[in-house]
Amino acid sequence: MKTRKGCVLLLLILVSFLGQSQTGKRWSVEKAQKWYDSHAWINGANFIPSTAINQLEMWQANTFDPETIDKELGWAENIGFNTMRVYLHSIAYKQDKAGFKDRMGEYLKIADSHNIKTIFVFFDDVWDKTPKAGKQPEPKPGTHNSGWVQDPGDPAYKMAENYPALESYVKDILNTFGSDKRILLWDLYNEPGNSGKLTTSMDLLQNVFAWAREVDPQQPVSAGIWRWDFEELNQFQIMNSDIITYHDYEEPDLHRRVLRLLKTHNRPLICTEYMARTRNSRFSNIMPMLKKENVGAINWGLVSGKTNTIYAWGTPIKDGSQPTEWFHDVFRPDGTPYRQDEVNLIKKLNNEN
Repeated sequence: MKTRKGCVLLLLILVSFLGQSQTGKRWSVEKAQKWYDSHAWINGANFIPSTAINQLEMWQANTFDPETIDKELGWAENIGFNTMRVYLHSIAYKQDKAGFKDRMGEYLKIADSHNIKTIFVFFDDVWDKTPKAGKQPEPKPGTHNSGWVQDPGDPAYKMAENYPALESYVKDILNTFGSDKRILLWDLYNEPGNSGKLTTSMDLLQNVFAWAREVDPQQPVSAGIWRWDFEELNQFQIMNSDIITYHDYEEPDLHRRVLRLLKTHNRPLICTEYMARTRNSRFSNIMPMLKKENVGAINWGLVSGKTNTIYAWGTPIKDGSQPTEWFHDVFRPDGTPYRQDEVNLIKKLNNEN
């Protein structure tokens, strides 16, 4: 979901975490491994229906689209995907708390009918910093994620007066769904420090972990590392996540180095974002590696739609014409695969379970 430098300062992950404070009671290594071993190999996509430009359009009452969700998750099921990572939004909750939770329940019912578990994401530091309720903008032609919005936004993320409402939101969702077996994992904060925020995101990151630990859901909690030079944030995220999650859009050799370093923590790993074809992060060269290493594999994007993630970061095609090669996504809007060989590979890897 972002442009970033290559694998920089990888050795920072190897710093000692013994002195890093923890928030609440983290799962033991044994509990985390037992949980991971109880599931088939976790694989799937980051999901937003093709009719939604962002999280608000997905979850607001007027634009929630269960028919499209059902259709597109059916395509995912047909190739063996068993997990979707799905972003929530606190503004949609604030608009209509009961309705928001009802829509979450409806989504989970649809996903479960397709044998798909869900990873829900709470906060997000990526893209537009001023999310607004109501009608969402139309996509900018040829521009990657032109309408995606941060949660709770900037400067809202660092304003302490907003924290009581955010705490109520997180705790209400976790209390409502914290024992729901259709939910695989809670991803508490997507890419903290992105959009130039750096360590100013630490307060909200620490708080969301504390709020989650107070509720103590039955599912594990995590926040994925994504920038290898964010030493302070990385330390906190790794030391407080039950399952280590991470993002990597790099070519295989660099991705493999990340795996080797993260495996030193002796916890299950799930890659919750990968697959950017023009950066040589592909299904063909990354997904088999992740399966061989027993690492969960959640690529960015399922169906080409209003998010425009077939276009690469920072390289818009202003006339909206098709890129030479799609950046993300698996299916065209009519359900046909962008590349049949990729779909064949995904099916093959899942049939090996």
